[in-house]
Amino acid sequence: MITIYHNPRCSKSRQTLQLLEEQGIDPNIVLYLDTPLNKATLKDLLGKLNLSARQLLRKGEAAYKENDLKNADLDDDQLIDFMVKHPKLIERPIVVKGNKAVLGRPPEAVLGIL
Repeated sequence: MITIYHNPRCSKSRQTLQLLEEQGIDPNIVLYLDTPLNKATLKDLLGKLNLSARQLLRKGEAAYKENDLKNADLDDDQLIDFMVKHPKLIERPIVVKGNKAVLGRPPEAVLGIL
């Protein structure tokens, strides 16, 4: 089963979903802005992505600036807490297959785990 953490308002997310569908894949679609992820799920995704919490942050979001998330003293747990509270901070889309995950930036990056 393949899961995409999807924001339909994001062009890269839409392109990634379309690419999956063109490959004949009917993924499980998680609209993470409507159903925010919990801390355990985010930690699991970070492990599968092999990324730090800071690497998964969208630095252009208002919540990033408003909460001074560029502060290097904030650890992964604190950053994850902010992502749980403000899901727009999570870079997207994330595609998961088994114990592997990849960011769909560019969308073609997901082909590596299919």
